[in-house]
Amino acid sequence: MAFPELTTKRLKLTELNYGYTRQLYDILSRRNVMIYYGFDPVDSYEETARVIESYRTDFLTWSGIRWAVIYRETGDCIGTIGLSDIRFSCKRAEVGFELHPDYWRRGIISEALLQVLRYGFMELGLFRIGAVTYPDNTASNSLLKKIGFQYEGILRGYLYQRGESHDAYSYSILRTDK
Repeated sequence: MAFPELTTKRLKLTELNYGYTRQLYDILSRRNVMIYYGFDPVDSYEETARVIESYRTDFLTWSGIRWAVIYRETGDCIGTIGLSDIRFSCKRAEVGFELHPDYWRRGIISEALLQVLRYGFMELGLFRIGAVTYPDNTASNSLLKKIGFQYEGILRGYLYQRGESHDAYSYSILRTDK
């Protein structure tokens, strides 16, 4: 199956490939981006390439799909967004994203997320899309609620980062919620 491209007024969501390694490194190596990501900042282009390879493998096995978020005005990769843990038999997946700090608070992820939700529900036939966040990640928590995700509760000790287990907030949106 060909990798699906999604577009919005300002964005192109396209296949994440090695041509984006330098731009993705600039995002994933930043502590202020990775603090709520679930793993530590990358420290090399090689490690960034392994992240890209992991996302590509997920797509080939249909366990996930991760798009490069391209800002159409500049052609720059400014982040990624995608669905992981896709379970077609259960009609569910989880969404995740990150964005370069220069583009925070501009509605970029909201714009991309609406397209990804549409794709997940309409094209993949999913019924439920979940999200997991750190409780202190107020920006993502607010964004998810604004989009229509429902807060479900706390997953105790669910995330492991920097040598410690952390609680997580669980959110979901159903196809019937829209």
